Amino acid sequence: MTKIAISIGDLNGIGIQLALENHKEIKKYIEPLYCIDEVMLKEASKLLGLPIPSDFQTVNKIAKKFTIEPSKVTKEAGVYSFASFLKAVELAKQQEVDGIMTLPIHKKAWEMAGVSFKGHTDALRELFFAPAIMMLGCPKMYVALYTEHIPLNQVTKEIQNVEKLSMFLIDFYENIKEKLKKDERIGLLGVNPHAGDDGVLGDEEKYIVKAREIAHREIGKEVYTLPLVPDVAFTPNSRRKYHYFVAMYHDQGLAPLKALYFDEGINISLNLPVVRTSVDHGTAFDIAYKGAKLNNLSYINAVNYLWLKS
Repeated sequence: MTKIAISIGDLNGIGIQLALENHKEIKKYIEPLYCIDEVMLKEASKLLGLPIPSDFQTVNKIAKKFTIEPSKVTKEAGVYSFASFLKAVELAKQQEVDGIMTLPIHKKAWEMAGVSFKGHTDALRELFFAPAIMMLGCPKMYVALYTEHIPLNQVTKEIQNVEKLSMFLIDFYENIKEKLKKDERIGLLGVNPHAGDDGVLGDEEKYIVKAREIAHREIGKEVYTLPLVPDVAFTPNSRRKYHYFVAMYHDQGLAPLKALYFDEGINISLNLPVVRTSVDHGTAFDIAYKGAKLNNLSYINAVNYLWLKS
């Protein structure tokens, strides 16, 4: 059976509740190894009022024990969640597991803990020395992000790096080509309103077109559309033609995705030597440890992706 390391995320949030409540369901598909030690697991279990399944497999000490403070951003929780993630990566590198599933972290807690990475994908690039690609979505629609967690005023500069953009397009295609139907194109978004209207509203599209041309020469065929007008790229008619898209910046791709498929979407790291997925939601501090009924669809979908991929 596929063995998956599950990093436990921020213990002040909902991740551990998801893990405990859904253990029986996910073990039908995978053998989960939870990157949490027994001391912290027992504390979380007690606070949640949830039993620990007898076959809930954990690892040895992750990091220094701390007091869980539900719904609070703390340095200690940041230290632990990063250490849990590093343990999952270590297990993957040692080929003790077949993939990695990450539960939600809090980026501010990582920052408070002295972690320099903005999130999991940034860290995976450095830890695996590979240009990881962030793709989010569900089988109905996937969106890959050319730029991720950078200020909006830096996006234009990144788009003008034609060599980097063309390599991104090549790598993304190579990672998803087996999923494409015959003659199916990938929707490539412009960045300006009306995709620039031939330079009337900006000229960044000319860099996107050039990168597209370079990518097609390397790939050997045309697989990307010309830059799509961003405000109609995700309309029902467009989504009937394309179900993989490349967005130039974070909110351009994720705002429509989350409006359409928030509950079922997942985060996938492509272009790595190991498959990694995550839920596409945050720590949900507003409902953590409050007895709330959690929507588990993103969690189950992330696990199923690993099961089908392995």
